[in-house]
Amino acid sequence: MNIDWAALASVFGVSLVVTVALVGLFSLGVVALARQASPAQGAASPVRARAGAYACFALCAAAVAYGIYLIVA
Repeated sequence: MNIDWAALASVFGVSLVVTVALVGLFSLGVVALARQASPAQGAASPVRARAGAYACFALCAAAVAYGIYLIVA
């Protein structure tokens, strides 16, 4: 049994970066929804904050769907 350590490290690195990016994007969506609830704290209007939050959540869903597609295909 021969393990390709370079490929294993590459998969680990990519998965770590993608995980941090997805968590960060989802967090931005949650923050945007929180700003939408209390517009006095943020400079953006509630409509723009809600649209930004929905865009963040849509990008997260698209990334997850693409990952599932890669696993199934």
